[in-house]
Amino acid sequence: MRVITGKYKGRHFDVPRTFKARPTTDFAKENLFNVLNSYVDWDEGPVALDLFAGTGSITLELLSRGCSRVISIEKDRLHYGFIKGFLDKLGDEAGLPVCGDVFKYLSRCHEQFDIVFADPPYQLENLADIPDIVLDHGLLREEGLLVLEHGKIHDFSAHPRFVEHRAWGSVNFSFFR
Repeated sequence: MRVITGKYKGRHFDVPRTFKARPTTDFAKENLFNVLNSYVDWDEGPVALDLFAGTGSITLELLSRGCSRVISIEKDRLHYGFIKGFLDKLGDEAGLPVCGDVFKYLSRCHEQFDIVFADPPYQLENLADIPDIVLDHGLLREEGLLVLEHGKIHDFSAHPRFVEHRAWGSVNFSFFR
């Protein structure tokens, strides 16, 4: 896993082959962040929430680009340990990994974010509910953005707060405000 740009540009972290998580491909990640540049003012130090953080690839990219704080929620203890390990190695205190269930975290969270990124397992039974859960809990600031990574079988274009859809290869992103 490598960082595309920002203060950690070019840094590599080897993801153990035994991990179940599939990191967002560099190609998709680079294109995603090119799109995010039109939505996010990185100089303002946005606050982000990375749901289903997996390998922490998105967390790392968010921190590298200037987020003042990134909370990463990951249920798998090995994956959580990996994220915590690279944050400790970087000495970046803006990253806050949390080992726990995303849905339990969301039900108790009272903070608002500029960016909420969710990359659930594509086969997750209630994947289609994630936009409503995040948006109905008021987790986004007024100009905040929810980015949901999903497989091609989901179409969120009819959602009232849907903004746009982008796809790179088999990786799909739907954006909500």
